[in-house]
Amino acid sequence: MKRMLLLGLALVPVALFASEGAETNYDIVQRTVNFIIFAAILWYLLADKIKAFFSARSLSIQAELDKVQDTLKASQDKVADAQKKLEEAKKIAAEIVESAKADVDSVKQKVATAVDVDIANLNKNLEEMMKVQTSKVKKQVVAEVLEELLSSENIKLTQSELANIVLKKVA
Repeated sequence: MKRMLLLGLALVPVALFASEGAETNYDIVQRTVNFIIFAAILWYLLADKIKAFFSARSLSIQAELDKVQDTLKASQDKVADAQKKLEEAKKIAAEIVESAKADVDSVKQKVATAVDVDIANLNKNLEEMMKVQTSKVKKQVVAEVLEELLSSENIKLTQSELANIVLKKVA
């Protein structure tokens, strides 16, 4: 009710001065007073709503700003975590490379040792085969010499002479 009365009072000066007349007299003071009264009534009626609107708007803007800042902080935290994980991955990769190099060196050393052992075994087997072949050849030579001696009728040897000859050939 109070507002209706104030609104009515605000519109009375407008109605009085809004009439068309032949007068060309413009009274600036009356119009200014009417505007001030109109502005005061509007302020009185709408001040609470305007203040509430702007404070609500300020709060919503602040809430949006806080939300954006939280999102930005979360994004920055994720970037920092990703960078930490990247650094850890680089360290792990470097360790893996070093481990692989050490493994390669170890494998090279084992292969070299195995090759050296195989070469030593082959040399030993070669020496043993040479001894076996040498003894076979000696036996063959002794057998051939004995066969020649025994098959030949010109030579008459006694058992002791034959043993001496064989011993000289074998030695």
